[in-house]
Amino acid sequence: MKLAEALTLRGDLQKRAAQLHARLNNNAKVQEGESPAEDPRELLTELDGVMAQLEDLITRINLTNSAPLPEGGSITALLSRRDCLSRKVEVLRDFLACASSLVNRSTRGEIKVRSTVKVPELQKQVDALSRQLRELDVRLQGLNWTIELKE
Repeated sequence: MKLAEALTLRGDLQKRAAQLHARLNNNAKVQEGESPAEDPRELLTELDGVMAQLEDLITRINLTNSAPLPEGGSITALLSRRDCLSRKVEVLRDFLACASSLVNRSTRGEIKVRSTVKVPELQKQVDALSRQLRELDVRLQGLNWTIELKE
């Protein structure tokens, strides 16, 4: 199984577990003398099976992601790098939006407001980080389609 297929299957199993959660809650109580729409014991048995599959799959994905890559590092390290780069770009873009917004003054007597940073320089850094993020994402997507998941 390819890693990308395993990730898709993991998402499906997580959705099934969430659906079972809702179905269990819907059948947790009934009016005295009534029967539930679904047997909670059967739902609990199904939940046990789904969770066992999910646990096994997540373990295999994590083992695959932590295996060393030929060029060094691991998929886990690349994912961490991507997540941190993404967050940093998001923070810097938000900061740049605040730093570059102009304050209109009605009269000359009003207080001048200026940026605390050189916006063009910081924008170049954000552009470079965004490029790194795109390249890393492309690399990760390529790995997800080419690495076999260990059984």
